[in-house]
Amino acid sequence: MIYQAIVFLPIVGALIVGLFGRILGPRPSEIVTTAFVMVAAVLSWIAFVNVGFGHETQKIAILRWVTSGELDVSWTIRVDTLTAVMLVVVNTVSALVHLYSIGYMHEDESRQRFFAYLSLFTFAMLTLVTADNFLQMFFGWEGVGLASYLLIGFWYHKPEANAAAMKAFVVNRVGDFGFALGIFGTFAVFGTIGFDPVFKAAAGMEGKPMLFLGHEWDTMTVLCLLLFMGAMGKSAQFLLHTWLPDAMEGPTPVSALIHAATMVTAGVFMVARLSPMFEHAPVALQFVTLIGAITAFFAATVGLVQNDIKRVVAYSTCSQLGYMFVALGVGAYGAGIFHLFTHAFFKALLFLGSGSVIHAMHHEQDMRKMGGLAPKLRLTWAMMLIGTLALTGLGIPGLIGFAGFHSKDAIIEASFAGHTPNNYAFWLLVIAAFMTSFYSWRLMFMTFHGKTRADHETFDHAHESPAVMMIPLLVLAVGAVASGFVFQKYFIGHDYKEFWGKAIFEGPHNHIMHAMHDVPELVAWSATIAMAAGFGLAYVYYIAVPSLPDATARAFRPVYLFLLNKWYFDELYDFLFVKPAMAIGRILWKKGDGAIIDGLGPDGVANRVLWTTGRLVKLQTGYVYHYAFAMLIGVAIIVTAFMFHDIQALLRWGFAK
Repeated sequence: MIYQAIVFLPIVGALIVGLFGRILGPRPSEIVTTAFVMVAAVLSWIAFVNVGFGHETQKIAILRWVTSGELDVSWTIRVDTLTAVMLVVVNTVSALVHLYSIGYMHEDESRQRFFAYLSLFTFAMLTLVTADNFLQMFFGWEGVGLASYLLIGFWYHKPEANAAAMKAFVVNRVGDFGFALGIFGTFAVFGTIGFDPVFKAAAGMEGKPMLFLGHEWDTMTVLCLLLFMGAMGKSAQFLLHTWLPDAMEGPTPVSALIHAATMVTAGVFMVARLSPMFEHAPVALQFVTLIGAITAFFAATVGLVQNDIKRVVAYSTCSQLGYMFVALGVGAYGAGIFHLFTHAFFKALLFLGSGSVIHAMHHEQDMRKMGGLAPKLRLTWAMMLIGTLALTGLGIPGLIGFAGFHSKDAIIEASFAGHTPNNYAFWLLVIAAFMTSFYSWRLMFMTFHGKTRADHETFDHAHESPAVMMIPLLVLAVGAVASGFVFQKYFIGHDYKEFWGKAIFEGPHNHIMHAMHDVPELVAWSATIAMAAGFGLAYVYYIAVPSLPDATARAFRPVYLFLLNKWYFDELYDFLFVKPAMAIGRILWKKGDGAIIDGLGPDGVANRVLWTTGRLVKLQTGYVYHYAFAMLIGVAIIVTAFMFHDIQALLRWGFAK
């Protein structure tokens, strides 16, 4: 029953509070949802200990779900090491976010609804990571999309929140369309959507063609690219990334949950889960690597110039997801999931730490209006410092370091061992590591150090957050410090084969997990050098010579504006898709619906019929003498007609004579 409890406790809490929250009141609603998720988190760690080290895959049948023709799908909980890792990540972060939200949302009158949505979000992600077939995964996939829409737009009275929620929903529909096509194609090719039968048959389909869009393509390449399209949307990869920064319009705990444990990690998990398919689609893996490397670089460049404290952390998430996909693309699945695992701790720490700053600054998020907060927020500063050290990857190669040092550096080494053309993945990741260090320390310096730029009243009243908000930060800080060196040997070290078992598949030609440990010494130190260089440059810009940022922005204004406007992707998509779609819609509305349909229908034929019948109806008065008079007129007309007919006949006869 432990696994059923892990999955279904959050939805029980969501239903209780969602249906009876007004009766229960705010505090009982907070306690119910938080307690249920915390129990699920404790059980997840127990499951992690029990399932780790290559235990055979367990399947717990819940119910028979869909039966239609050849399609026979049951709701089954699939438990292996990969599932156990994701259960720990999802439930641990969710439990801490729930606890943190008790303090952060204490003034919001709709917090019952908020906590119900949080628990619903958690349940949707749990159904995704425990799926044993594509349909069950798709159910959770769409569930996290729905929950993100509800949470991003939680403050629906704000137009910006509504727009951000709609944008996230629409952009994800683009990716989900490809994901759905991939599932349809999988069923068409294999005759099933169960993971195990598809995985067993995948090797036999390698190199075989299939007809798609009128041409023949490699079957596994087509299926994997379509499935990865869904991952690009959910995990905000390059081209489908535009929704992620705008998602900051939701409450800060939502940002932490989305970015650290739920929605954006779904794509990474999906590719790792489907490794038996991707291993037989080398072209698809190359595409995954390319998109991941570009995303890591692109998001880091934009993070350099952001001024909203949450947006800086958001673009950091986007960049770090790129790292994870590079690891998956070169076949280092364990390294990708390892970074997902460590990233959950320090990214949730950074988001919740940012929330503590925003709470202290009366909801101010612009770092240009902060500064000098370290003496007033000492514990928040310490927590943010730990998160920054973990994100930037402080450590000594070959020895010890913060969480991000062990996982991110492993991905950089794997990218070098992967031998991409001209080592583009390696160089893009190293450059991204330099930029990550720069914008992370820029955030710390602009927020906590130097002279304050906040208004006098706000700064004087800034104070540390309550204990209910600080306890989750302390727990996450432990993970940000220790999760790397504690779990390294299991995820990517000498015990990784025993740890992962059959949860992750490696093809016979995949030796990346061995090769990544044999890279040159300079490669192993490259991320550390990049981190130190980024720190040094940020110190010069924002502590030693604080006039440099403005001077640089003026000197390189086109580049600065290009980065500040996020490479103009929003403007480009608005020009290519939004405005043409609106123009087509307006034409269909005015010309099609208004002029043609309404013009010929309600305003045309139907209107004439109504006009005619309206006047004919007036002839029906109900008076007998009116009808008698009408009959008399009718008889007179008939007699007259006969008379004229007879006269014409007589005239014709007379002329004929």
